[in-house]
Amino acid sequence: MFIIKKIMRKMIQISNITLLIASLSLVLTASLLIVIVEQETFPTIFDGFWWVMTTVTTVGYGDYFPISIGGRLIALFLYIFGIGIIGVAIGKVVDGFAIFRRKKEKGDIVYNESNHYIIIGWSQKAKFAIKEMLDTSDKIEIVIIDDLENAPILAENIHYIRGQASEIETLEKANISKAKAVLIFADDTINNDQLADGKTLLIASAIEAFAPDVHTIVEVMEEAHIKSFEFMKIDEFIVSNETISSLFVRSAFRNGISNVYGQLLRRKYGDDLYFVPMSPAWITYRDAFEALLKQGATLIADRDNLGVNRMLDKDIPVDAELYVICDQITINKIL
Repeated sequence: MFIIKKIMRKMIQISNITLLIASLSLVLTASLLIVIVEQETFPTIFDGFWWVMTTVTTVGYGDYFPISIGGRLIALFLYIFGIGIIGVAIGKVVDGFAIFRRKKEKGDIVYNESNHYIIIGWSQKAKFAIKEMLDTSDKIEIVIIDDLENAPILAENIHYIRGQASEIETLEKANISKAKAVLIFADDTINNDQLADGKTLLIASAIEAFAPDVHTIVEVMEEAHIKSFEFMKIDEFIVSNETISSLFVRSAFRNGISNVYGQLLRRKYGDDLYFVPMSPAWITYRDAFEALLKQGATLIADRDNLGVNRMLDKDIPVDAELYVICDQITINKIL
């Protein structure tokens, strides 16, 4: 018994690859031997393999069992050593899954895929952003970077990396150079807008230095700070305080206007803003406007230019990005 315990302790220390090879070798060798020793009881290799697997996993259906001395000696060997080796192997697999889950919960992972979205700074706004992103496409991959002790969300396509987003090591773990876009949310635990924007600027500068080609969107608390971000060549800005204040004022002067903005910002109800690819048949903006209108969509912008209705007779440039307002059914037809 002491010898068996010692052997088991040694097996636990064996590397996973060695243990896997040993387990497969044991199962395959035993399957072959039992067929050779007892051809009548185990007529095929699969029958031998079936018996070996039910034996070492302690299921023991009893539909096959050895009757010769040689066959029973093989069975005894499996009882003593096979079950132990397979048990250790299964235990290591289970432990591996448990360790992976713990690492994922603690944010101690490295993300190696590409075309993912990175969200920096966990907050209620970030939570709503993720929900909106998943409503848009449930197949996208999202990586959250923050310094929380545990992952704020655990899902198959949502990953968490713990660390300082201004450090290159953390950005490398998130594979930021191959990300599709990065969203930087202001730290809502900082009450001073200047300090909050300062932290955001530090993160943005690290991203631009390490991955200058990635599309970066930042939340800016004060519009006066945008010049600093423009110097860092940030792609887009969301001015948090001014946006909310402007919406409040517009709603005060015109009842119901907030519902119009709400439809454009959320996909829950009504019409929405969609990008439409160019058609070879469209030469001028009028061609695109009339063709889309017939399908139930209204062309309103080329990139950030909302004056499409004032330049209908102008040719559409090759780098145009057209946006329409319509419902989900209409955009599906157009696409």
